[in-house]
Amino acid sequence: MTKAIRFHETGGPELLKLEDVDVGEPGTGQARVRHTYIAVNFIDIYFRTGRYPLPLPNGLGSDAVGVVEAVGAGVTDLKVGDRVGYLIGPQGAYSEARVMPAEVLIPLPDGVSDRTAATLMMKGMTAQYLFRQVFPLKGGETILYHAAAGGVGLIACQWARAMGVTMIGTVSTDEKAAIAKANGCAYTIVTSRENIAKRVREITDGKGVPVVYDSVGKDTLTASLDSLQPRGSLVSNGTSSGPVVIDSQLLATKGSIWVTRPAMRHYIEPRAHMLDMARELFDHVLAGHIASEPKQSFALADAAEAHRALEGRKTIGSTVLVP
Repeated sequence: MTKAIRFHETGGPELLKLEDVDVGEPGTGQARVRHTYIAVNFIDIYFRTGRYPLPLPNGLGSDAVGVVEAVGAGVTDLKVGDRVGYLIGPQGAYSEARVMPAEVLIPLPDGVSDRTAATLMMKGMTAQYLFRQVFPLKGGETILYHAAAGGVGLIACQWARAMGVTMIGTVSTDEKAAIAKANGCAYTIVTSRENIAKRVREITDGKGVPVVYDSVGKDTLTASLDSLQPRGSLVSNGTSSGPVVIDSQLLATKGSIWVTRPAMRHYIEPRAHMLDMARELFDHVLAGHIASEPKQSFALADAAEAHRALEGRKTIGSTVLVP
């Protein structure tokens, strides 16, 4: 038997329980992975609370890294002993081991440790698709990025710097501002005492920015729209403060604003494209442009404590569970 976090009803972190599960052998097109590190993402909270419904009972967690223990029939590009990571597939990463579709497993290159890779699967690939696909940056732009000291944010800071992009990042505290700047964020706005749109206009000589990447949602919507240039783009890539509701007439009033709500699954397929995305990300890591390590680690059994820390905005950068 294998230990895994399960929940039988939606609600608070206390509902996450460590239970025994039977993993079994991989079937055709599958592989069994023994996890070394498991990522904790804000989307996990959405599933736990029921904002994103799941059939219950269920597991939790969408990305992890580990070692292939066994492969099923028809799997030709992976073998036992390979180090792999993943970020899509069924929920259930909060576990010691699990069987996964082989097509979603990404080989990890030498030179990128499991510990580093655990912070890159969902978070690093999110930075890739936001910056390279949703609103492709070419270098030279000035952008606004919310939650710059978060798990995706710190990678985004470094990626922006590597591309020659001037990043204005919002943070909640001076401590987080210092960390974001150390990772390449050119300007920070401490939201507890600064007006976001006013500071953006000051930094850009009144022009505003061509794009805002906003994972916060309801609480930052107005500031995001007020920070954009005419015909600018709002990339609404998260709703940690609550859902975004926009009156289309407001978009015209604010300057014919474009709005998109991207989802990873629409940017990561087919498999060959996913592997190209990962290769670009890993190349930045191997070149020294992006350095990423977990800032917080919890035992798998303490998944509820990890959720409390994340929800309470007590974390910086990436958080992982260790089986």
